[in-house]
Amino acid sequence: MSHVDKCPLLVRPVKWLFLFAAIVLEVTATLSLRASEGFAKLGYTALVAVGYVGAFVALSLVLRRGLPIGVAYGIWAAVGVALVAILGKVIFDDPLTPLMGLGIVLILGGVLLVELGNTAARG
Repeated sequence: MSHVDKCPLLVRPVKWLFLFAAIVLEVTATLSLRASEGFAKLGYTALVAVGYVGAFVALSLVLRRGLPIGVAYGIWAAVGVALVAILGKVIFDDPLTPLMGLGIVLILGGVLLVELGNTAARG
């Protein structure tokens, strides 16, 4: 156990920073996948590779710091879906209908319930 793992004031914020980094990297990679046009644009292709590898490294660091996998993955996936849908609309003019928006809200609500359940289980 490292000195960082022994200090609760450092562990809690650090794992959330790593989770934020994992989300940003994954969203960047996913949007770059679209922009790469089937890996025809090498700059975007590089962002895809770096983004996905970085996202999984950051996610593994979150898990190493004790965030349960169901909570970490739920937040990562839900926020990723929401951001990609919204940014896909802004950047690529992808559809984003009210029904899709409701789906995003329901996904985020489900993740909130998972986190609340985790908090209740811990005590």
